[in-house]
Amino acid sequence: MSLFSVMNTASTALAAQSLRLNTTASNLANANTTSSSINTTYRARQPVFAPLFDELSDSGDDAAIGVEVQGIVESQAPLRREYQPGSPLADSEGYVFMSNVNVIEEMANMISASRSYQTNIEIMDASKQMLTRTLAIGQQ
Repeated sequence: MSLFSVMNTASTALAAQSLRLNTTASNLANANTTSSSINTTYRARQPVFAPLFDELSDSGDDAAIGVEVQGIVESQAPLRREYQPGSPLADSEGYVFMSNVNVIEEMANMISASRSYQTNIEIMDASKQMLTRTLAIGQQ
């Protein structure tokens, strides 16, 4: 695998982790939202990643060359239902629907995505340094 391929692979991972961070931020921003209807209540969202394969490879092996985002799915976890009779969003029984965002899980996702992003930046930096040193060899 060439150093340019390494940089391309790391760049797809950077894009994926950036989307993951944005999705996590959206979930955290909507963690305490309320709704009067089960259909309009915010549900936690998670990106779905898959390996990206080089189909034109002559080597015959299925070497992954990056990460692709296949989409964003909504959580199927049950929504919270809280008794808030004074709320203008309360139903006839005095309940409102709350999002199913788990703040602790989202914070763990944020830390994981941030560290993965940082690792891929370091990979790209190391690749750049190796390419620079390779070019310096030719100048001597």
